[in-house]
Amino acid sequence: MLVRPTRFFRTGVAPGDQAPGLVFAVCVAVAFAGVQFVLDPVTIPTAFGGPGVSAAVSLLFVAVFLAPAALHLTAALQTVVLILLVRDRAGISETVQVLAYASAPCALAGPPVPELRAACALYGAGLLALGVREVHDTSTLRAAVATALPSALVFGVGFRGFAAVETLLTRWYIV
Repeated sequence: MLVRPTRFFRTGVAPGDQAPGLVFAVCVAVAFAGVQFVLDPVTIPTAFGGPGVSAAVSLLFVAVFLAPAALHLTAALQTVVLILLVRDRAGISETVQVLAYASAPCALAGPPVPELRAACALYGAGLLALGVREVHDTSTLRAAVATALPSALVFGVGFRGFAAVETLLTRWYIV
């Protein structure tokens, strides 16, 4: 996936088979949150007692509710945008899978290292555009335009790419 993404998107995305993509997205989200909790314990929600219980309940919430809901809501948004921009496109199932697999770099974005988070978010956004181009058989420009908002939501907000870029710009005295 990360080494030969074009080939992966051509051969690894199957019509009507969302389950592997969903499981993949859940694993990425749990890896992101779990590493973040271990390396930056102040990010653990404190609503469930001690930090250990809070982290376990939070990871369970991410796995059971947050990741699947975010994936499917973003896929719905992506589908609406694709309906507007791409005449002859693949189905919703393929869109779900592309979104899920494009999140692969973000499994490594858990450490509180802004350079790493920004790189993972940018790579994920690029993978999403590439996947949409390949799976929905459209141009690179249309794919980039179609994935701009979903990328901003998933990689910029969800995986904290915007915060990482803001931190870097402040650190480099640009902002």
